[in-house]
Amino acid sequence: MDHEPYDYSPIVDREPIRWPSGARVAFYVGLNVEHYPVDRSGLSIAPHTAGLSPDPLNHGWRDYGPRVGVWRMMDCLDHLGLRASVMLNSDVCARYPRIIEAGRARDWTWVAHGKDNSRYQAGMEPDVELAYVREIVDTIERATGRRPRGWLGPALTETFHTPYVLAELGLDYVLDWANDDQPYWLNVPGMMSVPYSIEVNDITLFVGKSLSGPEFVRIVRDQLDQLHAESAHSGRVMSLALHPFVVNQPFRHKYVAQALEYVARHPGVWLTTTDEIAAHYARHHAPGPT
Repeated sequence: MDHEPYDYSPIVDREPIRWPSGARVAFYVGLNVEHYPVDRSGLSIAPHTAGLSPDPLNHGWRDYGPRVGVWRMMDCLDHLGLRASVMLNSDVCARYPRIIEAGRARDWTWVAHGKDNSRYQAGMEPDVELAYVREIVDTIERATGRRPRGWLGPALTETFHTPYVLAELGLDYVLDWANDDQPYWLNVPGMMSVPYSIEVNDITLFVGKSLSGPEFVRIVRDQLDQLHAESAHSGRVMSLALHPFVVNQPFRHKYVAQALEYVARHPGVWLTTTDEIAAHYARHHAPGPT
């Protein structure tokens, strides 16, 4: 590559961001709705069987999400009046159409998240990647009735060509570069980065660090409180990345509900989606170096 994907921009030197209605923090739920093929390896809770095919132990753990966990999450979001920004594998559209139906009824935002959660396009040639991503985006559009505006690569993976491929297909933003508390423009015409957290993320906290439910609630509260305190001059973005096969296990569910209620009831928070964050930023901040 003859240039970096984005420019260095210290947050203290930027034009202030103003969110709607004077909100200080834009918050979205990044709900990962994924398909893991039964004959491919994926995220595992038991490494000693992760290389087997089939692998009932780990596959069953992951498969809890679309069968049970996501429905428990829907009840929680409905209770709080929250819309999800869904990180959607395109294979979900055919495999779990009942979830798509429920999400459409709730006016969820759909973010393209690859074909399934075991395949990455890293290493693909540009023409192969273009065809691959086009099929993903077209599949989601047909199923949901709405063309995705954003992209999150499975495991946050990309090629150096991915932002150009996405722009060619009419998408506006990516979530893969988890390096900021504000949106910013990439060095690709019309392509933006929207914040996504890999630390305030149930995979990292529960699977990676084996934290307890009360610790999860404290971390979410601390994240919001700090961002809110810093946002008097310029707005911030807070994401909460959730996977129903992890956070909506029965013994954890009440804690995600507590965390979400704290955010939803907090003053100065815009409860929104990734699409709305990107659109607002684009309307008020011209493309180019931040």
